[in-house]
Amino acid sequence: MQIQNVDPTDYANVITKALRRGALLTTKVGDKVNSMVIGWGHIGRIWERPVFVAYVRKNRYTLEMLDRNPEFTVNVAPDGLDKQTLTVCGTKSGRDLDKLAAAGLTPVPPQVVSVPAIKECPLTLECRVLYREEQTFSRLPEEIRRKFYSVEAEDHVCYFGEIAAAYLIGD
Repeated sequence: MQIQNVDPTDYANVITKALRRGALLTTKVGDKVNSMVIGWGHIGRIWERPVFVAYVRKNRYTLEMLDRNPEFTVNVAPDGLDKQTLTVCGTKSGRDLDKLAAAGLTPVPPQVVSVPAIKECPLTLECRVLYREEQTFSRLPEEIRRKFYSVEAEDHVCYFGEIAAAYLIGD
């Protein structure tokens, strides 16, 4: 397996387009690794640092894990996630299931953070949380609340992750 370090800004468009089809956000606490499908996110610069902003619903196991270990990886398959990965990582809870095993995903040791990359999603961003911000549901426009939230408890927490490493995994 080969790792090719890349400048994450060179892949900003690839990441943004991939999010429409789903990417993975992976967390780790102790020996437990969990990946969830994300469709929202931003890549750019803030505070003179490269950053990926991830959004996690408050009721997700991933949020609990991020709050215990403020590191994550963003795992992108440029051609989109396969159906099994979308189904397992997008509908099952890591509280109840080893989602990587169930989806047939292969963890790859990280370069900088404690959270692995995913071989089947070769474009990887390793991130450390710089800042965490809870959404204020009442401040969202009514049309957005109706379209994206069925109840207030489903609002998101925004995690601003400094990109500590970015690379492509190859054979």
